[in-house]
Amino acid sequence: MMQSTPEKPPTGGPTKDEILAIALKKLDLKPGEIFADIGCGTGKVSLTAAPLVSHVHAIDIREEAYRWTCEELQKSGFDNVTIHYGNASSILTSLEKLDKAFVGGSRNLTDTIARLADLKVQTIVITAVLLETLNTALSALQEFDMFKEVTLVQVSKSTSLAGGFMLKPLDPVFIITGGYS
Repeated sequence: MMQSTPEKPPTGGPTKDEILAIALKKLDLKPGEIFADIGCGTGKVSLTAAPLVSHVHAIDIREEAYRWTCEELQKSGFDNVTIHYGNASSILTSLEKLDKAFVGGSRNLTDTIARLADLKVQTIVITAVLLETLNTALSALQEFDMFKEVTLVQVSKSTSLAGGFMLKPLDPVFIITGGYS
């Protein structure tokens, strides 16, 4: 039985706006496409993609992320998003078609990429902050001849200091792109 919606977003937080903007550009989502947000967390990527595509599959293995995304979807009014609770590679096996995917979670990443390869996904965008996740993604994408590029993004934001402003860096993010386009 699912519990009530958590009071604060799931750990990992929402994808930062700057990272999301780059990821969306690389995904180049189009009307009529079917999109998966794997490791959907807060649902931010899913809800941003919903008006751009035919259908969104939001997937997370964490119950708190599933509940949070359900609540956010209900507020949004979008009716083209299906939220899945469970292991991404198992859920992907049940899908017949998928055009593009964003992977924001690293759990079972190799299996997830294998399922995306089975579905002949055109474009995959994976975000990673850990070097181990980068390595896993690169290895799996290369194994399926899907690797395209890695982009390292470093964002800094202004913060006040001693009556002035400084730029405070956020954690760097690797944006790994692959697919069969």
